[in-house]
Amino acid sequence: MTNASTPPAVRTIAVKGVQIGQGAPKTIVPITGKTAAEQLAQAQRIGANADTDVVEWRIDYLDIASDAKALVKLAPQIAAAAGGKPVILTFRTKAEGGATAIADADYGKLYAALIKAHAADLYDVEMFRDRAVVQAIVAAAHAAGAYVVMSNHDFHATPDTAEIVARLRQQQVLGADVLKIAVMPQNPGDVLKLLDATWQLRQSSDRPLLTMSMGPVGVVSRLSGETFGQAMTFGMIGTASAPGQIEVGRLREVLDTLHQAAGAAH
Repeated sequence: MTNASTPPAVRTIAVKGVQIGQGAPKTIVPITGKTAAEQLAQAQRIGANADTDVVEWRIDYLDIASDAKALVKLAPQIAAAAGGKPVILTFRTKAEGGATAIADADYGKLYAALIKAHAADLYDVEMFRDRAVVQAIVAAAHAAGAYVVMSNHDFHATPDTAEIVARLRQQQVLGADVLKIAVMPQNPGDVLKLLDATWQLRQSSDRPLLTMSMGPVGVVSRLSGETFGQAMTFGMIGTASAPGQIEVGRLREVLDTLHQAAGAAH
């Protein structure tokens, strides 16, 4: 059993020069446009932004969200516009707060086509989609040399700390490279539940963590994550993809301040 004072070393993910799981939390900025042209323009702005480490390509926002051929064609253009930054491809389903509904079987086929085309560096996979579909996507991503950010979202409430921990551990069992959960707090106590769960996971898991409490009350969880073991956090340029995201430049200032303070304390 791991001693609580010595958490396991984080299994760092190195993608395009970005070390996820090392140093201050890495910033992620989402592309939220509804057309390819809008998304490419956004990708250029995000790619040129020095405070952004990773780009999230939200394909569920697109008018071609379920068109695998069109997305495969767009993928290298998005990568080029992102200026060499790592890209997380995400189809956030309507069931988890996204823009587009999709059947699990179609979700699996879409991801299979995109992974085969090497459309991204990391793929966001929702843990509560059909188990066989999830396992197939994880296997395909790893076979293609890509990474999996496994995710769960609750836009209405915050589960108990033990349930948050259990979900994140299940993501690891399913082969996730990054463990992600986003929950909605009803009060500051709920934010503490999320941070407590993050800290507990950090004591036993070697995977980079991406956890957040959403909305205005939860903003502190996006800023103070390094203290509790988070490896990544979301910011925005222009349009938020979830409640509580703040402008990435301001986010970076706080992350750097806390990282430097933690270094000075040592």
